[in-house]
Amino acid sequence: MNTRHYLPSVFFICLIFTAVVFISGCGLYQDPSAPEQTQSPQMEVGNKPLAVYHDFEDVLVPEELTVIRDRSVVVSTPGFRSGILTFKGRVDSNSLYNFFSTNMEKDNWGVVSRIKGPETIIMVFQKATRCAVISIREAQIYTYVEIGVAPTLGGASEHGVSETPIHDGTF
Repeated sequence: MNTRHYLPSVFFICLIFTAVVFISGCGLYQDPSAPEQTQSPQMEVGNKPLAVYHDFEDVLVPEELTVIRDRSVVVSTPGFRSGILTFKGRVDSNSLYNFFSTNMEKDNWGVVSRIKGPETIIMVFQKATRCAVISIREAQIYTYVEIGVAPTLGGASEHGVSETPIHDGTF
């Protein structure tokens, strides 16, 4: 057997193996002094925001949702805006639940109630002078979101809870 014949092919295979190991090793290396990047819902990616404020200046909405204009109404008065905005998009309802839970609290809305059903989620938030109700409903193709913002009835206490008496069913 002639070992001279096999030597160039063994050398060539070893060279390829070394190149593959070297190239793949460079892709795995991370500089430990490099800062870790995290992405918040309000960060922009390639000059496109991930979330925006629509007609309500303190209710953040994911960019994947589009407004359904014929199912939305907003009333503006000096210093106040209320109404219902309806959106649709191909977004998971649990993702929307997490998004609104996090961002409403960041915008200083207090949580009043949250209800999660099989196809519908209802979230209620409150500030000193107004309430927000967010309804998330999954359909076959789209997920629909309705955001209603309205003034609270009656006076507001120092804790932001309405002082309107609640009828207990007795007369």
